[in-house]
Amino acid sequence: MKKSYLIAAGAGAVLLAVALGWWWSQRGGATDVQYRTGKVERGPLQSAVSASGAVSPVTQVTVGTQVSGQIKDLYVDFNSEVKAGQLIAVIDPETFEYRVRSAQADVDAARAVVQTALANVVAAKAQVSRAQTDLAEARRTHERNLMLVDKGFIAQSTADQSSALVNTSAESVKAAEAQLGVTQAQVQSAQASVAQREAALAQARVDLARTRITSPVSGIVIKRTIEKGQTVAASLQAPELFIIARNLRDMQVEASIDEADVGRIRSGQKASFTVDAFPGRTFEGQISQVRKAALNVSNVVTYVAVVTFSNTDGRLLPGMTANVRVITDQRDNVLKVPNAALRVRIAGVEPAAAAAPAPQDAPPAAAPAAGGNNPMTEFRNRLVRELQLDAAQTEKVDAIYASARPRFMQLRELPEAERTKARERITADIRARIAEVLTPEQKKRYAEMQAEQAGRTITRGRIYVPDALGRPKALNVRLGITDGTQTELIVAPGSPEAADLQEGASVITGVLGGNAASAPRPGGAPRMMF
Repeated sequence: MKKSYLIAAGAGAVLLAVALGWWWSQRGGATDVQYRTGKVERGPLQSAVSASGAVSPVTQVTVGTQVSGQIKDLYVDFNSEVKAGQLIAVIDPETFEYRVRSAQADVDAARAVVQTALANVVAAKAQVSRAQTDLAEARRTHERNLMLVDKGFIAQSTADQSSALVNTSAESVKAAEAQLGVTQAQVQSAQASVAQREAALAQARVDLARTRITSPVSGIVIKRTIEKGQTVAASLQAPELFIIARNLRDMQVEASIDEADVGRIRSGQKASFTVDAFPGRTFEGQISQVRKAALNVSNVVTYVAVVTFSNTDGRLLPGMTANVRVITDQRDNVLKVPNAALRVRIAGVEPAAAAAPAPQDAPPAAAPAAGGNNPMTEFRNRLVRELQLDAAQTEKVDAIYASARPRFMQLRELPEAERTKARERITADIRARIAEVLTPEQKKRYAEMQAEQAGRTITRGRIYVPDALGRPKALNVRLGITDGTQTELIVAPGSPEAADLQEGASVITGVLGGNAASAPRPGGAPRMMF
């Protein structure tokens, strides 16, 4: 009897356990999957690029030396304020002074040679004059002898001798003139030697002057690499002695921008940065230059963007590490969704089949509403606001958009491969027609706005919203800029998802409990635990 009782009790316990398991599995099937939700908000949004760099003066000059020698005197130290032309160091000038004296002696010797050559020229000229005189006398004697020969007073041989003397005197004149040419050439050679020696003297004086190291600019010494008594050697390049910052009030940060983000960086953009020396404080600046030279370090390609800022209080020092944030785009009044909602994936829940989406560049039919969320609506409102269009210009721009709407609607009938090129042609035509309405000043700003608009990319994503029964519903959406926490939702008015994605609507940002990758089971057979 007791054994039968125990068997019955054991069987009852097993049945009770099975019943509890079935009840628990049925209960858990309805409650084990829960969803964390967030809200669709409307407000401003900024897109930014983060980078790091070093603080440096806008202008800094490296002071070196072009001569070698021992540092004899040192007149400045770190943080010394200097003026342009101020003496800051002296290299021992003794060797260079002797070189100047030697070069000066060479010049004096060369000038003495010139004086000797000039005296030789005078003597040569005297020889030429004497030879010319002798020639004239010989000719007069020969002419008299010819007259006396005709009269029979002297013999013919005497006339012949005077004729030979004339010829000899003429050759003597030529020889004297040639000697004069030689002495004149010697003068020119001696004068050239003087010029050469003077050049060597000037070089020696320049080298002597270079032993006095002066500041090329007014500024502050931020680096000194020499000590008194140290020997510096200037061979292939000038050794670095000092670095002088021209101005520590106007400084810059050279930030390394990743190649994936450099396309979003443009001159004139606002930037902010922080430094470890002043935690909690943000400094403001702007992009002044994006250098086109790429830097490749460990196969990572970066570009340097220069952020200029005013350091009026002098707190920031050269070399500080700066964490830079560049605002690349901003929107004033857009729908925003938490980024966590874009990372959720629920298996088995797919978007409902929908008609082909409208072209993203499709303009509104009439004058767009100021609060619209269409990209072209926002761009039109920016045109009116930033270009300060008058009433006539605004009316013409709205007419251009309205006339282009049927052309955009026809894009839906084209194959996907042809649709992009056709949309680009329509957009280019709209831009050209708008430019005709603007003044030259407005055209310049309009070109800048087009460049900014070209940098804005529209991507696609998927989010989930709870339906009326709390079950997830998948929606394919278009996304704009992001600030790392929230992302812009681009919802065209009248689109299928517009009703579910209004301001204040709930979106699923996470799955709690159960299988996060699975969809909830609203009905059907319970899942057994065994």
